[in-house]
Amino acid sequence: MKRFATITVGIALALVIAGLVAYQLFYRQLQVPRGLDDYYVLIPSNTNYNTLKSQLLSKGIIKDEGVFEVLAQRMNYKKDPVRAGRYEIKAGWNMVDLIRHLRGGPQAPVNVVLTNERLLEDVAGKVARFIEPDSLDFLALFQDTGYISELGYTSETLMSLFIPNTYEFYWNTTPREFMDRMTQEHDRFWSKNNRLKKAQAKGMTPAEVYTLASIVERETLVASEKPRMAGVYLNRLEVGMLLQADPTAVFATRDFDTPRVTYYHTRFDSPYNTYMYKGLPPGPISMASIGSIDAVLNAEGHDYVYFCAKGDGSGLHNFAKTLEAHNQNAAIYRENLKKRGLR
Repeated sequence: MKRFATITVGIALALVIAGLVAYQLFYRQLQVPRGLDDYYVLIPSNTNYNTLKSQLLSKGIIKDEGVFEVLAQRMNYKKDPVRAGRYEIKAGWNMVDLIRHLRGGPQAPVNVVLTNERLLEDVAGKVARFIEPDSLDFLALFQDTGYISELGYTSETLMSLFIPNTYEFYWNTTPREFMDRMTQEHDRFWSKNNRLKKAQAKGMTPAEVYTLASIVERETLVASEKPRMAGVYLNRLEVGMLLQADPTAVFATRDFDTPRVTYYHTRFDSPYNTYMYKGLPPGPISMASIGSIDAVLNAEGHDYVYFCAKGDGSGLHNFAKTLEAHNQNAAIYRENLKKRGLR
């Protein structure tokens, strides 16, 4: 009897040990690899379960397909399509954590950075670098005249919707959701700091302010002189002078790589060419920074109607009230270029 009890205890102990070993082996299969750095899984819209499983296996996020299959089935994750989005996977998670997170956890947002894009095509390409839809999807929406008319824009003025900044989005944001957000950000921007009232006081719409700001943006990189330069253009508009802004002639020809503006640019027939047509161009010639927009809204009051680059490498300009003084500044510019060996 004693011998039987000993055998029974031995069998029980062996079973316990075997169970522990089996549990350890199974637990290891549950674990997301410990050596895996934090990783982001991108799940496109309408992805099916098997495609996602293959992606997770190829990236080494799961080690045992069979265990993952069982858990996915039990946790009601094995269905098509799986939830789309961008998800951060943490090292040390097990497969239960992984499936639970993919099934209903928060997405990891992305930052969409808008800076100084020139054309709507550039905006579409820039945004598509950060979120799921293709640039052609965005461009198609930008060119949908019925849609942009509902937003209150034309194909020429649509660029003024975009306020350069860094925005947080979900990776699988649709083009229309993106535009809804841009509209909200645009309205929020113009509601701050009395911007709308300042525009109205100048007899300008936000789109017109933005258009002039886009010219200032391309004329100077020096923030401190933007309000003065904006004042020059406002003075020209007030007295009916041609704006004669070099960046508008460049935009009209799309010759963005030209090192200097020539007769070809200034005589190119386009409503955007302010050497040929009075007033503002039909719309912005690029994105305008917040600094340039505010420079127009808070333009310096003065009597200058001319400006000329100093040519000394500083990026600054000399300003003048008369054509005679402007011609003197132009001579200074040429002399400075000569001193620098550029003429």
